[in-house]
Amino acid sequence: MKKFFLIAVFSVFFISCNEEKTAYVDTTKLIQEYQEMKDVEAKFNKKTETVKGELDSVASAFQAEVQDYQSKMNSMSQAQRQEREQQLMQKQQQLQQQQQQRGGLLRQESEAAIDSIVEKVKNYVEEYGKENGYTYIFGSNESANIMYAKDGLDITEEVLEELNASYKKN
Repeated sequence: MKKFFLIAVFSVFFISCNEEKTAYVDTTKLIQEYQEMKDVEAKFNKKTETVKGELDSVASAFQAEVQDYQSKMNSMSQAQRQEREQQLMQKQQQLQQQQQQRGGLLRQESEAAIDSIVEKVKNYVEEYGKENGYTYIFGSNESANIMYAKDGLDITEEVLEELNASYKKN
């Protein structure tokens, strides 16, 4: 009887030691509602509007040149028209290249900033898990990585509050 009792106690002890603490976070919500992400989005929206304004200004000036040419083209010789049209086509190509280049640089800069934030959030969740004794913290998003979870396992709000508090300190 003593052996059975000892085996039962050890079994309960080992089972309770192997119990894993798990939770999940809504990764979409965590990223979207993280204050640093909101700040970066606002910064890049402002930069995008600035670049768009600059490019629109250059495009308007080019459009004025085209209209000026169109109003004067009947008084030009064939050779002068061809030369001016060639100049305008080259200028249009340069403007398109400039738009693509600036848009590409802005996109790269934005992607790098977002990747940095995503990495920071992942590292934060990892540290949060270690500090709070979690074996696993799963990520859930709109593609439904987690189809069901018991109430109380969603720690998104807790992590988000601490993440935003940590960001405000910096």
